[in-house]
Amino acid sequence: MVGPIVDQFSEATGIKVQVKYGGTAQIVATLLEEGKNSPADIFWTRDPGGLGALSSMLDPLPQDILTLVPTWARANNENWVGISARIRAVAYNTERVSPEDLPDSIWGFTDPLWEGRIGWSPTSGPTQTMITAMRIMWGDEKTRQWLRAVQTNKLAIYGNHTAVVAAVGTGEVDIGLVNHYYAHRFRQEHGEDFPVRNYYFKEGGPGNLAMISGASVLSTAKNRENAEAFLRFMLSEAAQRYFTFQTFEYPVVEGIATNQVLTPLSEINRPETSMDDLGDLRGTLAMLRDLGILP
Repeated sequence: MVGPIVDQFSEATGIKVQVKYGGTAQIVATLLEEGKNSPADIFWTRDPGGLGALSSMLDPLPQDILTLVPTWARANNENWVGISARIRAVAYNTERVSPEDLPDSIWGFTDPLWEGRIGWSPTSGPTQTMITAMRIMWGDEKTRQWLRAVQTNKLAIYGNHTAVVAAVGTGEVDIGLVNHYYAHRFRQEHGEDFPVRNYYFKEGGPGNLAMISGASVLSTAKNRENAEAFLRFMLSEAAQRYFTFQTFEYPVVEGIATNQVLTPLSEINRPETSMDDLGDLRGTLAMLRDLGILP
């Protein structure tokens, strides 16, 4: 998703960029292991959990970068900045489910009615961040209850969100727990007849969590000036328009028009959770392993 805009940065500035792609937990573990010897200048992740986990390796950013975004889209300690925003959603098969069939909150999926009908990707960073939000909003015990109940309902496990939405589209499962933009990407590729749409819970809660993809400059960066230029470019009008019109995300810079196919943020009942509070990735991974959801 981000390859083309990284290429645009290189073309516009002449600065070459080497990218190492990977899942949030994988990249965090790599950077922590590399420590001061890391060759990386920038950490850019699709969810705030990884930023919190790496907080000790991130330096505060210049004010001219931070003030490009509203306070909710940057760290309280000013060591990372949001690049784009996404919402957790229920992707549902329109031929098998109607919005009226769906529960008012994500807790509703603990009902045995949903046994064998739900797909998710527990290894995905955004899924893990959603569970972190559950721990913040519900507490660990209620979160464990939810996880045990949906396990009893035999959630189908997939390697990533793309595979989840593909399974929803074919009717392999009826609904999937994903980020909002996947349904839009599939409809762009396969046409408006692709039978998947997004649903947002009426009662809000962690199932409607708003998350940022965020980035920062590592304290060990050897190319700090270029790294800061990269962040400024990603918050430019051209890049923000790329995120909303090409990857179907929400811009974080005020004044940038949002893609009209997206549900306006004002119409989604989102929990007021600070991005800084979502940093306990380790605690969430420990819970998922303890319950046998992750190895």
